[in-house]
Amino acid sequence: MNVPPFSLSQQIDDLGSDLEEAVLGVLRSGQYIGGPQIKAFEESFAERVGTRHAVGCNSGTDALVLALRALGIGSGDEVITCAFSFFATAEAISAVGATPVFVDVDPDTFLIDLDQVEAAISDATRALMPVHLFGRAVDMTRLMALASSHGLRVIEDCAQATGTQWKGQPVGSFGDVGCFSFFPTKNLGAAGDGGAATTNDDSIAQTMRELAVHGMPRRYLHTALGYNSRLDAIQAAVLNVKLGRLSTWIEQRNVIARRYRDQLTELPGIKLPENQEGHSWNQFVLRIQNCPTGQPLCNGQCSPSAISSSHGLPESYCRDWLKQYLHDRGVNTIIYYPIPIHRQPAYEHLGYDSGSMPNTERLCSQVLSLPIFPELSELEQQHVVSALHQLYGRNQAVEQEPLAA
Repeated sequence: MNVPPFSLSQQIDDLGSDLEEAVLGVLRSGQYIGGPQIKAFEESFAERVGTRHAVGCNSGTDALVLALRALGIGSGDEVITCAFSFFATAEAISAVGATPVFVDVDPDTFLIDLDQVEAAISDATRALMPVHLFGRAVDMTRLMALASSHGLRVIEDCAQATGTQWKGQPVGSFGDVGCFSFFPTKNLGAAGDGGAATTNDDSIAQTMRELAVHGMPRRYLHTALGYNSRLDAIQAAVLNVKLGRLSTWIEQRNVIARRYRDQLTELPGIKLPENQEGHSWNQFVLRIQNCPTGQPLCNGQCSPSAISSSHGLPESYCRDWLKQYLHDRGVNTIIYYPIPIHRQPAYEHLGYDSGSMPNTERLCSQVLSLPIFPELSELEQQHVVSALHQLYGRNQAVEQEPLAA
């Protein structure tokens, strides 16, 4: 059996006729830019998130850029965010001329450490950009109180968290703007790139709409330098078909996550992700804290080929060995993320030293994401679980020492 980390094949089979009808309807209409599909999706998505507005755009990255621009953030400004995320989180901040200020994450939740956020606030800080990573929500009660006390804007990076809630309220509805990605692997995925920015502020929404079409409030009048970042009508048609299934898909993701947590709880050396009410489980990410071969602190002996620590990060031999072990048995996994943003070559000029974000750097050497998507069958999941049990079952009697903290 071969288990993919993510697959759309069953979803496409289930929705095939509805998707075909929707896409062909757009093609036959000849209205490929704007139109009723865009309007319908923006209204439905805003209602789902619980905001007055949703502005469709080209991607989740563009949603972040549009949000920052609409809030007037640019050169000389600082935006605090976490170093454990996809590169686009920080890239968007740099794209508008501002400076990302990185803080570490909580090692258990993988989310931004709010104690460190407060310590990082300076006179140049204009905004906070929390990342709801892997489908888990940041503590938005505390973060919004922190932002309010310092007069800061909040842009929520919800790229991996469509459908996630904090205390019963959807993410993307707390801050000034919520930014979503509809990349095909997300909880709500298009048939290509797509994104949206949500807000309750009429002025911010209007500014983002104008910036997304070349800074154009009306045809051929340009009041700002904007972008060509419209959500495609065909993508909106696909999203309109899928949006009504989102709740069911998230319930299925929760069932799969619960099975993993129940069936992997006794394995030594593996730390399972914590559950949280409102979690949407875009990924199911393990921490590999012991060498799976049973060798105490193997120092790379388990790896047939040494992987150099060229970015000053902890070695990841044990995790990488396990990834290969599972691959050889038909279980395909993904590493989110092998190199933290602050150690990327593009940000060397910011001067973050190795060890400056110890939790983030350690996670980058330990995390491994197991297959999870709504259509993952029990048989496929059992194959994943069995592969792990076969390995760790052999080694449970071996004394194992945790990796260095």
